[in-house]
Amino acid sequence: MSTKHGKHNTTFILFLLPALFAFSFVIVIPFLLGIYYSFTDWTAMTGTQVNWVGLDNYRIIFQDITFLHSFLATLSYAILNIFFINLVAFGLALLVTNKLKLVGLYRAAFFLPNLIGGIILGYIWQFIFNNAITAFGSASGLAFLEVTFLSNRNLALLAIVVVTTWQMAGYIMMIYVAAIQSAPVELLEASHIDGATYVQRLWHILLPLIAPAFTVSMFLTLVRSFQQFDVNFALTAGGPSGMFMGRALLTTEFLALNIFNTAFSFRELAQGQAKSVIFFLLLTVASLIQVYYNKRKELEM
Repeated sequence: MSTKHGKHNTTFILFLLPALFAFSFVIVIPFLLGIYYSFTDWTAMTGTQVNWVGLDNYRIIFQDITFLHSFLATLSYAILNIFFINLVAFGLALLVTNKLKLVGLYRAAFFLPNLIGGIILGYIWQFIFNNAITAFGSASGLAFLEVTFLSNRNLALLAIVVVTTWQMAGYIMMIYVAAIQSAPVELLEASHIDGATYVQRLWHILLPLIAPAFTVSMFLTLVRSFQQFDVNFALTAGGPSGMFMGRALLTTEFLALNIFNTAFSFRELAQGQAKSVIFFLLLTVASLIQVYYNKRKELEM
């Protein structure tokens, strides 16, 4: 019996090895090398010596106003993004779980934007903001629409939120749909018979039942918001310019784009690696806080 059990374990390990090998070479080893390079003056140039500089890269980063602004811009974007994506997704989920004709078509249509790549999506919406909306504003006489939102430092971030909400809401909607469909119908029907209104059934019965779906959805939107790069790069490229603490900088340059510009535009690869390490720690802390808060709310509900 033990010999048979040992053979099964060996088979499982052999099947697992290719995945572990790929994961180690694609994720683990580059991650560890990145941490090492963040303490050096690495430039990725062949033939150049890599020197240990200790915490110098981190000291430069914490004195960098642009990195602080990128963090604040990313935090603002993440809060708005989490709120609007989950609000729209939950609303769509309530819509497509009702007894409607062509409900499958609606679900597919709402999910479809998630299949479009971020770079392509950014350029499509750039055309919409710069050409379609401004043309409509000129034709209708609405002056506030005649100037593209992407040139306004107060509206450019909201424009990115609109695009990413349009892209991700359908994907998050499917999580809520699965949760709503798995909720006990008997409880909802009983409350309806007892005279509870739709809002009361939604707030006091349905929401507590699907609370774990909110934890998962908010975690996914939090991570995607902090990691935002492709739409940010294609739609605004960090622009427009603005003033922050007496210095001109890019107002919608999120953390991922700031790291990219540091490493590949300014050729400061070691500083880019150090920023990536800080970025990883910030995302880890934010994710743990979000999951802890949501889990606690689940118990309270």
